[in-house]
Amino acid sequence: MSAQTEFHTPSPPVPPREPAGDDAPRIVPVRRTGQWAAAVVVLLLLAGALVSVVRNDAFQWDVVGAYLTTDSVLRGLGLTLWLTGLVMVLGFALGTLLAVFRLSDNRVLQAVSWGYVWLFRSTPILVQLLFWFNIGALYPQILGVDTVNLLSPIAVAVIGLTLHEAAYAAEVVRGGILSVERGQLEAAQSLGLGPWRRLRRIVLPQAMRSIVPPAGNMLIGTLKGTSIVSIIAVQDLLYSAQLVYHRTYEVIPLLLVATLWYVVITSLLSIGQHYVERHYARGTAGAR
Repeated sequence: MSAQTEFHTPSPPVPPREPAGDDAPRIVPVRRTGQWAAAVVVLLLLAGALVSVVRNDAFQWDVVGAYLTTDSVLRGLGLTLWLTGLVMVLGFALGTLLAVFRLSDNRVLQAVSWGYVWLFRSTPILVQLLFWFNIGALYPQILGVDTVNLLSPIAVAVIGLTLHEAAYAAEVVRGGILSVERGQLEAAQSLGLGPWRRLRRIVLPQAMRSIVPPAGNMLIGTLKGTSIVSIIAVQDLLYSAQLVYHRTYEVIPLLLVATLWYVVITSLLSIGQHYVERHYARGTAGAR
């Protein structure tokens, strides 16, 4: 008989049995005792501060409620909102033009834009307002026009705030334009689009993702910054409150009235900024 060779197929390895019942390993969550203790301390401090503010009779919350919606305060609030909107529109219109000048190939336009931004960012807004308010002392006549009583306080506020905001808006718009990929401009140029059409149809829509967040911050800053026009007797929200407490000597309640309105408006603007940012961030990884 011939010898027969036997072949043995190796058996698959037997997986180790998992311990059953109480022998299974348990996952123990990390104890964050310090974080919870810190959170409790912070909440207690906030609660204590809130109770002290509410129960402190010196705040005179009844007076605050009485003046919160008076005609004079609401007129001041309306002027503040009007001034903020007008300054932002004019400031960004001028700022966009300055940004285009800065990015152009013309050396003169570049120098003019750079000099404007440098000058108006280097001087305080209060100083600029006071210069415009006293323009008649510097130039009594311009082209034969008497400038002593030419500009009203509101006109001075619009001019001063607009020129100031335009310097910051120019840098915001310039940064947004620079964030657009160079290939987009080359593709638009290859299609025969002119410079202004490329800017309006290609560059600015994409640059808005970078422009909107700082522009929203500028809007909120401008809203609060308009309070400085009270120094030249423009009856904005703060000046309206000052007129009342100069008559009634209720300083703290009237300052709280102005503060509450600023908090309400800035909160609404922050909510609007969130949705505008989300709109322009569609299709990006960071969109929420």
